[in-house]
Amino acid sequence: MGIKGKATSLIEEFKAFAFKGNIVDMAIGIIIGAAFGKIVNSFVSDVVMPLVTALIAKCGGQDAGEGLKTLAYTTAEGITIPYGTFIGEVLNFLIVAFAVFLLMKKFLGFMQNMRKKKAEEEAAAAAAPAAPPEPTAEEKLLTEIRDLLKNK
Repeated sequence: MGIKGKATSLIEEFKAFAFKGNIVDMAIGIIIGAAFGKIVNSFVSDVVMPLVTALIAKCGGQDAGEGLKTLAYTTAEGITIPYGTFIGEVLNFLIVAFAVFLLMKKFLGFMQNMRKKKAEEEAAAAAAPAAPPEPTAEEKLLTEIRDLLKNK
């Protein structure tokens, strides 16, 4: 096989790999996951963290006007440790992890129930003997004639 044949073979193998259903499904999942991550980031930074900041400011007497910037600790040496950012990232992680857990739990549970139901239906169909077919009109007529001849 020449170089051209090897290159064509390689391209065909790549097409078969890249356009398989699993790869496309995975790519769609990654894109949706990235979009979901942006939603969670916005939720945490725009909704949750201002509430946390206000709560900490109320308890500690700090000014809540600066948002996440107030959630920082400054040492005597002037070093600032922005722990508000860390809290935000932890909340991001927990929300995403919980959402993925629920999704997978429900999705896998649904899939398991569907498989279980299908297996039960197949088992019931296999266990029940097939009912004999309904006799045709001709067979019914022949049966009546037989019975009449038997009674004579």
